[in-house]
Amino acid sequence: MDEHDPLRKQLSLLVDDDVDDIEDDEELEPIEAYCVRCRQMVEMTDPEAVWTSKGTPGTRGSCINCGTTVFRMGKTPAHEAMARPTAIRVGTGVKVALDGKRKRTLPATYINFDQVDAEFAEKLAVDLENSGIHTWIETGEVAPEGEEINWAGGVHPALKDSARMVIVLSTQAAEAEALTKAWSFFKTQKKPIVLAMLDGVAVPDALRRTPRFDFRENYKTAFRQLVAALSD
Repeated sequence: MDEHDPLRKQLSLLVDDDVDDIEDDEELEPIEAYCVRCRQMVEMTDPEAVWTSKGTPGTRGSCINCGTTVFRMGKTPAHEAMARPTAIRVGTGVKVALDGKRKRTLPATYINFDQVDAEFAEKLAVDLENSGIHTWIETGEVAPEGEEINWAGGVHPALKDSARMVIVLSTQAAEAEALTKAWSFFKTQKKPIVLAMLDGVAVPDALRRTPRFDFRENYKTAFRQLVAALSD
């Protein structure tokens, strides 16, 4: 019996190699999507499992022919290891009447803050809503272990949909990478930004001309000034 063991071991290795080859073939199976530039279904390069703002799974990549970003709805095995985000609702806040009859939702004001300032940011968001200024504030759709959610649009949906931003700026927040990424994207879109200052931190050079409101001494006064600026 022992003399056959090496042969059995060799056969086992061959079978394992065949299984690995099959798995590799499955992984390399191309994903197709419609390219608006080529006007046809094309093979997707660099496919990435992503989520839409509604929490729906999909795959984003590039057209193999022209490089245009292409997208295909549907769940893949890659989504199994990812946390499914909650739906992002930006346009569900304050509504104002138009012509005395119709109503529309006000554009959202994005509250950009670091978790160290969460208590202040949440109070500010509530007070702004009560003053008729619709806000969007992070509600906790962060992936486990600090992993970022792969959004279909490449950035957080609320950043794309919100019309204005209030940066809650403190010493620690000024060093937060996520906060900086958010306002940097807003600046590339040329959307208005204002600062709610919580201490004497130096304002980043890129924001030096940004309107700022000092909440260190008198919250009510700074808040009234902020509301006036956001209402213009």
